[in-house]
Amino acid sequence: MSHSTRLKDLRNEIKSSSLDGFLIPRTDEFQSEFLAPYAERLAWLTGFTGSAGLGVVLGDAAYIVTDGRYTLQINAEVDANLYKTGDIFENKASDWIAENVKKGAVIGYDPYLHTPAQITEFEQTLKSKGIGLKPVSKNLVDAVWKNQPVRPDDKVILFEEKFAGRTSLEKRNLITEKIKSFDLDHFVITQPDSIAWLLNVRGSDVAHTPIALSYADIDKEGNVTWYIDPPKVPDEVRKKLGNRVTIQSPLQLEADMKILATHDQKIGLDYKRSPVWFKNILENDKAQLCDITDPIIAPRAAKLPAELDASRQAHRRDGQVLTKFFKWFAEEAPKGTLTELDVVNKLRQYREATGLLKDTSFETICGWAGNGAIVHYRVTPKTNKAIKGDGILLLDSGGQYEDGTTDITRTVAVGTPTQEQRENFTRVLKGHIALARAVFPEGTTGAQLDTLARQPLWDAGLDFAHGTGHGVGVYLSVHEEAASISGRSHAPLKEGMILSNEPGFYKDGEYGIRIENLVIVKDTGKVNSAGRKMLGFETITLVPLDKSLIEPKLLNANEQAWLDEYHKAVDDNMKGPDLCPALSCQP
Repeated sequence: MSHSTRLKDLRNEIKSSSLDGFLIPRTDEFQSEFLAPYAERLAWLTGFTGSAGLGVVLGDAAYIVTDGRYTLQINAEVDANLYKTGDIFENKASDWIAENVKKGAVIGYDPYLHTPAQITEFEQTLKSKGIGLKPVSKNLVDAVWKNQPVRPDDKVILFEEKFAGRTSLEKRNLITEKIKSFDLDHFVITQPDSIAWLLNVRGSDVAHTPIALSYADIDKEGNVTWYIDPPKVPDEVRKKLGNRVTIQSPLQLEADMKILATHDQKIGLDYKRSPVWFKNILENDKAQLCDITDPIIAPRAAKLPAELDASRQAHRRDGQVLTKFFKWFAEEAPKGTLTELDVVNKLRQYREATGLLKDTSFETICGWAGNGAIVHYRVTPKTNKAIKGDGILLLDSGGQYEDGTTDITRTVAVGTPTQEQRENFTRVLKGHIALARAVFPEGTTGAQLDTLARQPLWDAGLDFAHGTGHGVGVYLSVHEEAASISGRSHAPLKEGMILSNEPGFYKDGEYGIRIENLVIVKDTGKVNSAGRKMLGFETITLVPLDKSLIEPKLLNANEQAWLDEYHKAVDDNMKGPDLCPALSCQP
């Protein structure tokens, strides 16, 4: 079916449902970043494959928005004759709806795919225009999607306690104390990565993130009801979890939530992350529903020593793999026979040679020349470029290992880079070093640190349209919540967090530059004049930077010293125990 036919079929379904429009977010019932094939509704309908987006279909118009990472991609993938496009922050879908439908119109939405916070924001805009929102019992895209993929049914596995640092029971007791501190009787957990952390389990329901798609309820006594298809949970997992974790079919969820809502008790629900379906079913005169941030997010983000040691080991291994890979690339690329897909496939082979790779932590971004300027570019057979002549390659990749999650970006030159490319690469490097060397008082937010990475670019009138850093899990989500480094991040950084440090610069149609290492927030052992603990960063990614792209005259003595020390750490890692002996080539 063509995208125009799919759009036509959806419009017919909207009309037969007595609606004037329908919302299609790029998400699933668990607000996941990576989706199982059955949940790729926005991509199926529109052709847009970015990880952030929202579509709106009306009877005579359609609109799709995304963020700055996908500005170029959305215009390349979406038929402009079918959809208008916009920025998710500057040209909000709710504003577009208000301008394009008449008073009295009703827009439908799937209550599993929107959070209470999202629906409230829509209502604030639309109610003043006399436009209504209505939840539907069946997703309208599903109704017209012929041969929609089935839902995953893979079994879950245990996450070893030597990596987790705590038993599941210890974690449940910790979260129980948090629930009691909020005076709650129950908290409904709707994020699969929170459940994975809490129960020390991992799954394979979606690509790149080892989670099992499920919900759970934990009460103030520490008892957990886990809503997951029972056949997905092997006996060894049940035995390890014990009798205080009850496995319940998802088919029982609605009945259980209705029963929960009839009792005189306080129930916690995260309005920013949970489907509004839960709020609709739990909110009544009996139970008191409270908007509480998922209490698992903070302890999941501030890693224990065992988790940090495991992550360091994963990065030492991945560092050896990438260093050997880039030696191969430096030898092969000048021959002019490689393509972007060749690079992606070879890098995966190198990681698989460790015998420990579970999956990539996201779909590898490999952009040669102009494709590198597309921030979250995904190479396809249609866009696959040959790597020929002089230019630069942006390669952003990561691995999921049983002991950690990696995420690294390197920009490398083939042939002779231009002076402009060298200077801009060095400005990005200066910002990266400034953040890596930062020392800051406890309580400092990501927004306060974000400017450090941008200042060298700002000095030249340049910038980049994405955050500087995101949280990273331990064999879990490569994009983890709790804190980040961006102008919109106002959560304080905590000791033990793993974050990315990835400033960049992108020149449309010509090249892209990004330098990304992962860092651990650490205690420096110092305090400031106010007695506050001073924190800093430990860089754990160990892969060399392309020195041919560095303009030395732009680096000061401290920056050069950091660069020399970093490359010494990379060399030391390569001289240490060989963690991937299956790779015969040496740097």
